Amino acid sequence: MTFPDIAPELKAWLPQLRGRLLGNEPLAPLTWFRVGGPAQALLMPEDESDLAYLLANLPREIPVTVIGLGSNLIVRDGGIAGVVVRMGRGFFDVKIEDGHRVRAGAAAPDLRVAKAAQEAGIDGLAFLSGIPGAIGGALRMNGGAYGGETKDILIEARGVDRTGHVRVFANADMGYTYRHCNVPEDVIFTQALFQGSSGDSPEIAAEMARIAKARAETQPRNLTGGSTFKNPPGQKAWQLIDAAGGRGLVVGGAQVSELHCNFLINLGNATAADIEGLGEEVRRRVKENSGVTLEWEIKRVGV
Repeated sequence: MTFPDIAPELKAWLPQLRGRLLGNEPLAPLTWFRVGGPAQALLMPEDESDLAYLLANLPREIPVTVIGLGSNLIVRDGGIAGVVVRMGRGFFDVKIEDGHRVRAGAAAPDLRVAKAAQEAGIDGLAFLSGIPGAIGGALRMNGGAYGGETKDILIEARGVDRTGHVRVFANADMGYTYRHCNVPEDVIFTQALFQGSSGDSPEIAAEMARIAKARAETQPRNLTGGSTFKNPPGQKAWQLIDAAGGRGLVVGGAQVSELHCNFLINLGNATAADIEGLGEEVRRRVKENSGVTLEWEIKRVGV
């Protein structure tokens, strides 16, 4: 699908925009699943002020969608209308601050932040190395793994709302629950400040190595995303899927991983519809078998 090219019009409306703006830009290469249609307009803002300028001046009828590393994302085959914001180099910095604190941009990979903390002898952030995404996504969905969650370490987050105002959210303002926060969806996170504690760098490195080994042994690594479904209270999604006969299930070019059945895989020629359809078939089978309705953890966007 190709959208009407609004990039020239946007450039005329927003003459002070410094980030790169592209019309009908393919998004599949920017996602781990490698599927999906184009962005009607893709913007990579230079920094927070550039993003704020866009949001303050963009006509309200034009929708805005933000993406990060694309690890927990299905872009549907029709693509995404409006402006897609991809957080890039202006949001990549990771800085160590006094008091065992780490300040990280929203585009910084979780693994990079964990590594910076480890090298500085800051304990408490190693679990981030087990989350296949960037800090913006961790903030938005209270990302967690291997015994830790974002809510455990966050001091505050910065973001820009749809009117272009920069806002600061304390941990208590985030309204965190399991894989969810209550910050309005129109806020695009730009930065986070995390609190760790004094630790031994080699011991933290060993913990991260254990996490990496566990991931390699239990999770698929190619043409996949993060966990597909949230764990229902007191239960494991993968166990429910396994019990419903979902392990190895195939729809089109997509398959439920035989290694870990809460992961979906692009076998190489899948469409986004194949992957989402497989997920819905898994949900149907689990509901029929156990009465449990699985909730998507992977974000699905577009048409």
